[in-house]
Amino acid sequence: MKTYIGIDVGTSALKLLLVRADGKILASRSETYPVLYPQNGWSEQNPADWLAALKRGMPELLKGQDARSVGGLSFGGQMHGLVVLDKDDNVIRPCILWNDGRTEEQTEYLNTTVGKDVLSRRTANIAFAGFTAPKLLWLKEHEPDNFAKIKRVCLPKDYLVYMLTGTHSTDYSDASGTLLLDVRHKRWSSEMLDLCGIDISQLPRLYESYEPVGPLKPEYVKLWGLCENTAVAAGAGDNAASAIGTGAAEHGDTTISLGTSGTVFIAQDTFGVDSKNALHSFCHANGKYHLMGCILSAAACNSWWMNILNSTDFIGEQAETEELLGKNSVYFLPYLTGERSPHNDVNARGAFIGMSPMTTRKAMTLAVLEGVAFALRDCVEVAKSNGIDIRKTRVCGGGAKSELWCKILANVLGVSIERLAVEHGASYGAAILAMVADGAYKDVSNAVTALVHTNGTINPSPDLTRAYQLKYAAFRAIYPALKDVYKIL
Repeated sequence: MKTYIGIDVGTSALKLLLVRADGKILASRSETYPVLYPQNGWSEQNPADWLAALKRGMPELLKGQDARSVGGLSFGGQMHGLVVLDKDDNVIRPCILWNDGRTEEQTEYLNTTVGKDVLSRRTANIAFAGFTAPKLLWLKEHEPDNFAKIKRVCLPKDYLVYMLTGTHSTDYSDASGTLLLDVRHKRWSSEMLDLCGIDISQLPRLYESYEPVGPLKPEYVKLWGLCENTAVAAGAGDNAASAIGTGAAEHGDTTISLGTSGTVFIAQDTFGVDSKNALHSFCHANGKYHLMGCILSAAACNSWWMNILNSTDFIGEQAETEELLGKNSVYFLPYLTGERSPHNDVNARGAFIGMSPMTTRKAMTLAVLEGVAFALRDCVEVAKSNGIDIRKTRVCGGGAKSELWCKILANVLGVSIERLAVEHGASYGAAILAMVADGAYKDVSNAVTALVHTNGTINPSPDLTRAYQLKYAAFRAIYPALKDVYKIL
């Protein structure tokens, strides 16, 4: 039976997964790399580190496996990152990442001078600091020499695809987050390219996520012992890939991600735009569309808090906190690196509110988990205002391993949480896309039906849901009260 490789180009690590065509996981591997913080609020990475991680990880993934059985590979990747190459395919400068906040002025210019209505009409979205177009404007203004050298503009996963195949490609889901794509019509927006000073020849060719983009270069076929005709699919942005990996392929299917960032992902059969532009309107990896709310810090908040506590015992720190559910008087705003949906505020920061001499370590630990859940509910409330009724959702990402966090989410949102039998997020979704590219399944929906299964449900408790409804009302009042303070800070 053929096997397939899914690769998640994450913010902190590159994760590789070897999956049999029937969905059985045969091997996995993770290779870490650093994030660079050259200035406060800046976040960068060296693309060479991704390629080096892939070269390290692939032989380890395939150790003891039949490399000749690999029918295809594909990627899920961190979105929005700006990778620029010169005429010799050299990386001009480090990639500016999705959570970089340097483009406040450019984002403000796009949303006010150009105008949100104009942006929404051209791209179906407004500008957020992490998007690619504001980064191009920043580069043009602050590093004009580097801007002048640009031959190719890439997104993170697409840099690796280019290095492996020589094809300058991207998929519609990842391109949706650049603010350069006319999402409705699935084509680059000539008006946005002109605005950013970019020619269409500098941008990659657009593909559906499950379409093959070209064979591997012979050097990589030889290096890893693969077949010459190994399919390389275009892949998807990490959230769309994770949605495929968790089974969100049909209209209304919802997935919540508790990764470094947090997302509420809602699959849609047809194109639609949130009237307030608080939700992103993007293309999906199955050839259709989706709406998505994104908070910049989710599991990252828990990791930060564990570092503060000098603890690595995530489960131990969460023990004995269940008795506080719905009663905790401490609140946490999870805006460690600013916030995207629905506030779009690069100046927002994390905050604990409501502490007293009686506040315990357990209460603060619980407040972090609850704060992320409340921020995700902000996104769900926007979806509700657009007439979307969410009754259940699946949860993925590192935070999904916590049963307590899933229980909190179920009761804060008032929905059932379906737990997955296999949860490898973007890397599993990428492997599914590779299977479709190779013809193992006729389309993404068929593959998802065959390969994605649940093994349990956490239902909300009426009493706890009512208690969290009151707490959420208090949570919603905190950010508006601090908004002007953030500007001063």
